[in-house]
Amino acid sequence: MNNFSFKNRYIDLGKGFYELRKPTPVTQPSLIKFNDELGAELGMVADGHDIDKQDEVFLAGLFSGNLIHDTSEPLAMAYAGHQFGHFNPQLGDGRAIYLGELAHVEGSSLDVQLKGSGQTCYSRNGDGRAALGPVLREYLVSEAMHKLNVPTTRALAAVTTGEEVVREQLLPGGIITRTASSFIRVGSFQYFQMQEDAVSVKALADYVIERNYPYVAETQKPYIELLEAVVLRQASLIAQWMAYGFIHGVMNTDNMSIAGETIDYGPCAFMDFYNHGQVYSSIDRNGRYAYNNQASIGLWNLSRFAETLLPLFADDIDAAVEIAKDILQKYIERYDEAWLANMRAKCGLSTCDDVAANDDKTLIESLLEIMHENQADFTLTFYHLSQLNVRPGDKDTGIRDLFKKPDAIDAWLVRWRQRLSSETMDDSERQQGMRSVNPVYIPRNHQIEAVIRAAEDHDDFAPFHALHAVLQDPFQYQQGRQAYMLPPEPEEVVLQTFCGT
Repeated sequence: MNNFSFKNRYIDLGKGFYELRKPTPVTQPSLIKFNDELGAELGMVADGHDIDKQDEVFLAGLFSGNLIHDTSEPLAMAYAGHQFGHFNPQLGDGRAIYLGELAHVEGSSLDVQLKGSGQTCYSRNGDGRAALGPVLREYLVSEAMHKLNVPTTRALAAVTTGEEVVREQLLPGGIITRTASSFIRVGSFQYFQMQEDAVSVKALADYVIERNYPYVAETQKPYIELLEAVVLRQASLIAQWMAYGFIHGVMNTDNMSIAGETIDYGPCAFMDFYNHGQVYSSIDRNGRYAYNNQASIGLWNLSRFAETLLPLFADDIDAAVEIAKDILQKYIERYDEAWLANMRAKCGLSTCDDVAANDDKTLIESLLEIMHENQADFTLTFYHLSQLNVRPGDKDTGIRDLFKKPDAIDAWLVRWRQRLSSETMDDSERQQGMRSVNPVYIPRNHQIEAVIRAAEDHDDFAPFHALHAVLQDPFQYQQGRQAYMLPPEPEEVVLQTFCGT
């Protein structure tokens, strides 16, 4: 299993970009889960290779940081960021250590990082560790996002450390190994902008172009094209979040990836009962990162990114600002287009012209309003909608039962079916398309909490493995696993969520 090798282009940027730091060894690492599929794609194991006890010991050592691969050059990255709107000039990897890049079978490379691996110079009096609960949450949710076809960091492995971490109480420790197309964030650029270090901003932009956007290097204005590429990716990403009822929870600028991937799964969740203003971070008391604010916060964060690149656009600052404004306007256009396309697909609406698009937007928004008023479950509403025929029938009961006032959804279904009359697909074809974008299973917050309780309180990882297995096939109904479809009972609702710091 030791025939892979890391490379590290980030280290060539220079010492101002990082601190060289090895992970702090742990007492008794034990492998919880290794992502065989991703490991094979990265050349760590042969496809179909069965992990034996010797492999487990090696992987536990590697993914705890107790073993350092001889090609790895571990470091902690520097960055800054706006946290809930307030700028912090130095954040950095306070509990994460970057190991390097591994080549992917598709020809690209993925960055590999340990999270919870000990103190760095950016830890700010923290212990640099992670409790087991946040490790399990990030593993489950990031891999679920991947199976939902949403760009995301991915989980390569999770281990226990054999040690406890001090939070409000003593908790078992864990470390997650995650991969990404890039761990560069908007806050990475802000770190050097704050220092008025234009040379380093340019070097970082060149690195990002080389790693993630090589096609813009051949254009006449690569830095302008870089901003546009990041803007468009982020707009499409957030539109996907919205289509699945996902709430990131902490959309600080240090939690926005330049690669357009979902990153940093702290107090995140998929909505159960639909609420326009649903918040999942217990410290977000003003709802800055609520569900219906995510698109506008995405634009705000990208505006901060654009500010860091202004000196690279034009010598005249006013001209540079106008360039940035024009590109940021494209975010609004891309997001609106992507949101409507995603939601139309969820509702089985394919034929389209400008008039139909406007009418469809009104139809979809009215459904969301009815869902909000009735506290209907987001995922189950669209799942049951994907089962319906163009003619009313017994299957209507499934969706009606989700609404406190079924008359409201009855009236909407009449309008929806009238709209379907202009479609060319038959019921079977339309339903197949809808089922490909409307999951049966999502990583529901109360189910993740049950997994965490079993692991932390009873050292029982069977619920974790069972939930993970279900989430590997989210669009397919799985016989005998109906319980994983259900929203929480009142006593199961998770009332407080925090980041795993």
